[in-house]
Amino acid sequence: MAVVESAESVGSVKPKVVLGVSGGIAAYKACELLRRLTESGHDVRVVPTASALQFVGAPTWSALSGHPVSTEVWSDVHEVPHVRIGQGADLVVVAPATADLLAKAAHGLADDLLTNTLLTARCPVVFAPAMHTEMWEHPATRENVATLRRRGAVVIEPAVGRLTGVDTGKGRLPEPAEIFEACRRVLARGTAAPDLVGRHVVISAGGTREPLDPVRFLGNRSSGRQGYALARTAAARGARVTLVAANAALPDPAGVDVVHVDTALKLREAVLKAAADADAVVMAAAVADFRPAAYASGKIKKKDGRDPEPVALVRNPDVLAELSADRPRADQVIVGFAAETDDVLANGREKLRRKGCDLLVVNEVGERKTFGATESEAVVLAADGTETPVPYGPKEALADTVWDLVVPRLG
Repeated sequence: MAVVESAESVGSVKPKVVLGVSGGIAAYKACELLRRLTESGHDVRVVPTASALQFVGAPTWSALSGHPVSTEVWSDVHEVPHVRIGQGADLVVVAPATADLLAKAAHGLADDLLTNTLLTARCPVVFAPAMHTEMWEHPATRENVATLRRRGAVVIEPAVGRLTGVDTGKGRLPEPAEIFEACRRVLARGTAAPDLVGRHVVISAGGTREPLDPVRFLGNRSSGRQGYALARTAAARGARVTLVAANAALPDPAGVDVVHVDTALKLREAVLKAAADADAVVMAAAVADFRPAAYASGKIKKKDGRDPEPVALVRNPDVLAELSADRPRADQVIVGFAAETDDVLANGREKLRRKGCDLLVVNEVGERKTFGATESEAVVLAADGTETPVPYGPKEALADTVWDLVVPRLG
């Protein structure tokens, strides 16, 4: 007789995560990633390489994970760990992943427990590379990364920053909190294939600020959370992501190239540049419609008994309409956002027609609605007339719905 597990019993099973650690100086950061995974209810088995133990010892990994730690296939042979660990995993994440580890994984080498685990895993695999810039940019490494991505692995782009010694550049391990978020998004998708592998997507986020004088600006309430959620979910689905962030006080998402801007004109410049080779562009930023016609080089003073001079405004470029009209290729998918306060759907449909984009995410804004919140609801309008309601929930859920609608429209 078949046994049907209750939702409660299924939900009580801890997801099994294998944390691979290869031999780079960033290995110490994996301790923080391990802590976040275990404290959020994951059963984590750490599988380091022999070189990784030169940076962080086995007792540390064992104490933090609650599992024995080994680098060799010869330990506990009767349990066949080189096969069983990978077979039983719900996710394998390697952080840091050195150039040597990426090369072995790409070529199917299996000379220790971690590389054997990678060969036997049938679950999602995430690599978080960390190495010097020259190593990351070397053609051999780039080809290995391309091979892994082509096979369905998620290879997170390294961060830009301080490396070993005095060197600075691209190759820094992303912050553990952001790697954890990437892992969480990959786990949430289960065994679904990373359907944005090989795609470049551009996302704008936040709210532009138009300076009036050295201390004042015209702005809006946008926090950038929805755009950042779109960036995280796209990276978890395998995309190369460029995030153009306007005044968002949020940490850079792991594996995302972030371009920081402040004004609408600078956002337009950055988006158009990145969109030149993009498969999809999602304009989630709240771009100011107007800017002051003149900028005061000194602070505008309050004068007793006199009303202030009126502030003359001029229009900012309509970036969404420009993107839709001047696509570098016909199959580029353009997504817009519309924040409305009344007649939400009617105004949204009119904006979709006027802007010429493929999809328009329409939501109602106001006091305590959408801006700055971690949850929202919306309706996604499509140029073909279909409408997809997204119920109130986490902004990551709305982001995944957007990508679910973008993917079948990609050329």
